[in-house]
Amino acid sequence: MMSSSSAAASGPRLCARSLETLLNDLVDYAGLFPPAGLSMERAVETYARHWASPYRWGMARFVCPMARVDEWSRAASRFLASVPPPDDQAPPEPWRLSVLIDGPLDRALDSIEAFNEAHEASNGSSHKHAHTALIDTIEMRVQSPEIIDDAVELLPEDLYPFFELPLDADFRGFATALAGTGFGAKIRTGGVKPEMFPSPEVVADFLLACAASEVPFKATAGLHHPVRASYPLTYEPGCASGTMHGFLNVFLGAALLRTLNLKREELIALLGETNPDNFRFQDDHVAWKDRRISTEQLAEARENFAICFGSCSFDDPVNDLKQLGWLR
Repeated sequence: MMSSSSAAASGPRLCARSLETLLNDLVDYAGLFPPAGLSMERAVETYARHWASPYRWGMARFVCPMARVDEWSRAASRFLASVPPPDDQAPPEPWRLSVLIDGPLDRALDSIEAFNEAHEASNGSSHKHAHTALIDTIEMRVQSPEIIDDAVELLPEDLYPFFELPLDADFRGFATALAGTGFGAKIRTGGVKPEMFPSPEVVADFLLACAASEVPFKATAGLHHPVRASYPLTYEPGCASGTMHGFLNVFLGAALLRTLNLKREELIALLGETNPDNFRFQDDHVAWKDRRISTEQLAEARENFAICFGSCSFDDPVNDLKQLGWLR
């Protein structure tokens, strides 16, 4: 079962405990993809910078196309531990990757196994399963529930999949196919054009289908900012703007849905919320308007339901939260 980390990095508290719980391991870094579109070298350097920052606990995996994992290994080699640790020291925490499957799944699985073997850090020490880097998650688009059934048969136990669903689909059929597998669904929540952003109603129906079948989920694209509003669609000067979903809207909405069994209309209203003042974070609870859950309930929802989102920027979420006064 996919899960987020149980605690943030040690050090001074940078935000309320409920916000820390919401943010912990939340962002999969996708700097290779638009609108950032960084080179592999720059994307890896950026990931390394965030990995060493005080906000490292908010960042999870590096997102990479399957066809570029060898390029990733070359770019990352200078940042990864080159020798195994002594037996009396803990193994290094590996850089984790989520790879996008862009070809036959069986061939990709062979390549993933080879990658993980190449990045083993043990080399005869007592750390039998230590890695400097580890592909432990895959993401793949599916057009029908039957494709999910076929893929599940091939997947090894140590590899976690997110299946990206078509936005025009009846999500309930896909959620039914995933029910009981423990595997996740994925929704694309934006892009570089206004028409690439699904409506709050579509996102709500996705979340409702996943919650009803107890299917964990990931979101991707268009979630750079905490609260729903109009933002520039790319980083180009003078580019068009569009209304983007807020990652707090989506992930707090998912947690409230799971815990309080929100009705569809209320969930849509939360996803459409544009006033940051209606979100409140305290050490022991988090609230939207008069709807409130404890930090422990939020942690359970993050652990088992609202897993993560992919973003080509980690600076945007951090800087926006600072501007709102929620993060130090």
